[in-house]
Amino acid sequence: MSAPVVLVIAAGPGVSGSVARLFARHGYRVALLGAEEDVVQQVAQSISSDESLVRWAVADVTDVAVTTAAITQLGEAFGQVDVLHFNPSAFRAKDPLTLTVDELLTDVALGVGALLTSVQAARPFMAAGARITVTGSMAADQPSPGAATLGVQKAGVRNLVQSLDAHLSDDGIRAVSVTVRGVLASEGAFTPDRVAEAIFDASRQDVEKLADRGAVRRVVAR
Repeated sequence: MSAPVVLVIAAGPGVSGSVARLFARHGYRVALLGAEEDVVQQVAQSISSDESLVRWAVADVTDVAVTTAAITQLGEAFGQVDVLHFNPSAFRAKDPLTLTVDELLTDVALGVGALLTSVQAARPFMAAGARITVTGSMAADQPSPGAATLGVQKAGVRNLVQSLDAHLSDDGIRAVSVTVRGVLASEGAFTPDRVAEAIFDASRQDVEKLADRGAVRRVVAR
């Protein structure tokens, strides 16, 4: 059997890069989709220069046609997608009284809508046992008024994960959101590598545990 494949959406130097490298260390081939060529290329090079192990593409994930084409190309190159990890969100320093509707919808298109595009494009390459993982945030439950769209994005993407999980479970595909209950930092409980470990663990949970947790796993400080 060929090695499993992880597809990382919005690959970059933070959590998504840590996720890609961790899955690679566990024997996964890695497909990367990022918005900036130099950034996604650096993540790829930190894993391997072998195209049989790592491939990457560039796309604005809010562009449905371009994203669909890029994911299709990566899926065809590897022949399968066993884990799809979705990472993007937008931080906009706007409170609810200065935020415009257009700004809100723009950020939701990135933090929520792009998950829909990604899963729809990857679905032909996903078989029973595949997993969808999403980087969640405590902002879904404790939104900051100074960055009002972030909480909307994280609440929305968690809800969408639950819908995807319910819809795909009969096909043996499960979706899980990993809620980071803390602020990302270079050390301590919430480093990108620690969060990546929680995401990896979530992708390997038994079906029964996923069902018990309502498709949500929380990362807590220790």
